Amino acid sequence: MADPAPLSPFRVIDRSATIAGRFAARLFAVLGAEVVRDAASDDSLIGRGGEAGRAFGRWLDQGKVAAPSRDADADAVLVIGEGVAATRGELVLDIAWFDAAGPYADWRGNDPVVQALVALTLGFGPAEGPPLIAQGHAPQLAAGVTAFIAALGALIGRARGASIGRVETAIFEAACCFTEPNAVSYAHFGERGQRLGLNRFIPTYPCSIYRTADGWVGVTALTPAQWTALAAMIGRPDLADDPRFATTLDRLAQADAVDAVLAPFFATRNAADVAEEGQARRIPMTPVSDPAELPALDHWRARGAFRDGPDGPAPHLPWLAEWDGATRPLEPLRPGDLPLAGVRVVDFTMGWAGPLCTRTLADLGADVVKIESEVRPDWWRGWEKPAPGQTVEAAPVFSVVNRGKRGVLLDLTTPDGLAAAEALVARADVVVDNFAPGVLAKLGLGAERLRDLRPGLVAIAMGAFGATGRWRGFRAYGSTVEQASGIPIGNGHDGDPPAIQHIAFGDPVAGLFAAAAALTGLAARDRFGGCAIDLAQVETLFQLNADAIIARHVTAEPLPRTGSRRATMAPCCCVKAAGANAWLTVACDDADWPALARMIGRLGWCGWGLAQRQAHAGEIEAALAAWAADRSAAEAAQALQAAGVPAAAARSVETLVEDAQLAASGFWVTLERAHLGRYRSGAAPYRFDGRRPCAATPAPTLGEHHEEVIGTMLENWGS
Repeated sequence: MADPAPLSPFRVIDRSATIAGRFAARLFAVLGAEVVRDAASDDSLIGRGGEAGRAFGRWLDQGKVAAPSRDADADAVLVIGEGVAATRGELVLDIAWFDAAGPYADWRGNDPVVQALVALTLGFGPAEGPPLIAQGHAPQLAAGVTAFIAALGALIGRARGASIGRVETAIFEAACCFTEPNAVSYAHFGERGQRLGLNRFIPTYPCSIYRTADGWVGVTALTPAQWTALAAMIGRPDLADDPRFATTLDRLAQADAVDAVLAPFFATRNAADVAEEGQARRIPMTPVSDPAELPALDHWRARGAFRDGPDGPAPHLPWLAEWDGATRPLEPLRPGDLPLAGVRVVDFTMGWAGPLCTRTLADLGADVVKIESEVRPDWWRGWEKPAPGQTVEAAPVFSVVNRGKRGVLLDLTTPDGLAAAEALVARADVVVDNFAPGVLAKLGLGAERLRDLRPGLVAIAMGAFGATGRWRGFRAYGSTVEQASGIPIGNGHDGDPPAIQHIAFGDPVAGLFAAAAALTGLAARDRFGGCAIDLAQVETLFQLNADAIIARHVTAEPLPRTGSRRATMAPCCCVKAAGANAWLTVACDDADWPALARMIGRLGWCGWGLAQRQAHAGEIEAALAAWAADRSAAEAAQALQAAGVPAAAARSVETLVEDAQLAASGFWVTLERAHLGRYRSGAAPYRFDGRRPCAATPAPTLGEHHEEVIGTMLENWGS
């Protein structure tokens, strides 16, 4: 049974001025809630600007209705905005750039500023600098789905008897999802973030984009098997044994030599054909398509990833859902319980995306059991053999995204292991896997078997390209997901190859959307039963690239590649500050500009509008660089923010764990774990009535809770 409106019981008032709030409201609307848009905005100054920006605004407001009479709040269950207050007992979702508890509370925020603060900027761009500010609204859109998760979780809790009245989330904290694991890992091992050049990121190489005869192809080869397969594919099997390229870090150190071998091979091939050939060899590869081409590709058309609207094809929901009709209400909560208390989650995920989904559910109170085997442990414990005296249990990245869970060891290729897994599923509310499509079915736990074991189950399959369509079997990392999304086409300068901005940009985004899908299934289970959700990780990044996809249709022009400069702001740049690899990010709209002109001693420029500032961008950036040259980036940012100018130091990733704002707001928690010792992890980037939820037990060691779960929890979970 398919249902297009799982959230139809909810009535939402959208009073948000931020893209984050409008996107959270959009998700409610597209999922069937009645959403009233009760605010105005100048959408020519969002997205790609002008008419493309206005079209992006229409996408954000798709499915919403215009503001009705003054009694609009009469039966609302949720009000979304900035600084909004409840009037009739409805839930409030309050979104801010920065948490009120901390030194940034009064700072001016925008997407470029937050990208700098969460360490997305400093590592992106040419090695010699300046760093690049990626285009788009990634921080706000990530915050939007985070806000949706928090609000829907609270609504589920209220339906079960909780008294939650206010949800608060900060865009800065939500955007930490992009860098949290690496920040913790780098700080733990005393390492520093680096900028190695376009499409070069620690620890993987190749993780790049190469020109083909008809476009571009993305290639990622992390494991020894993938590098061996790639060497054979290009007709150079000898490279598999070349000591220069023995490990992924060796290949990164020899990136120019790797490119010199790979680039000529790809230059004569068709992008789609060579990607499919690589995938047949189990190498993560994908065409890197222009955003204009994405809606027409057979795979995405078959999945319905795009829907036609007034401004042409635009991204729809990043998942497909089938409902089974086996209704199963959630039990009432006890006083003080979190919204998902009593919800049982069986976690078959590995890496980053899937575990972030289930960690998010754990933060909301769910009981999450993580299933691994000794033969196939979570690869984020370590993908290469550890050095003598070390253990894969010491990987902070694994520990960050798996806190709050129980760990068991089940080999599903054995009768006993499969039987135990089936017993867990038969008592579960949610099952999540991020295997390649078909893997779980081959092990005996396909969609039909899951449904038979537990009618009313919410089952999330989150393959990179989804479980249906021509490319359903494509293997991928987070880099592959970004390459396939069209985002790299719009980043960088003319003459550059398309540029990914992160080693695994797609992973955290997919994890958040999977959690949103799970909550949607739970919210509607009492009316429509359980559901099988087929989420495509690439489609989650279409959401973040919606402004570019829409702009390509509206303007019918290639995306301008302007480096850090944007169509809606001026200046928008990174300039050198005092010190090694020290960079200051500044991004101004019309209201911010006069204060900046005064700060840099250019009073005659105060009256310049956007077009004039863009025409003089080089001159403005030179003046700003001269002003910042004898100041540290942090001091310069503080001075500018005090004057009302959006600015931030472009942070190195390891310093995120020491950020004063995150410390003051209570975002970081400290846990202790065997083999690792004390380590940091981010708590949930939202609060319920001032309380920040956090499943604060450390990540399990391999099989740590096996006896506890298999021996006793099956009985305790009941039926």
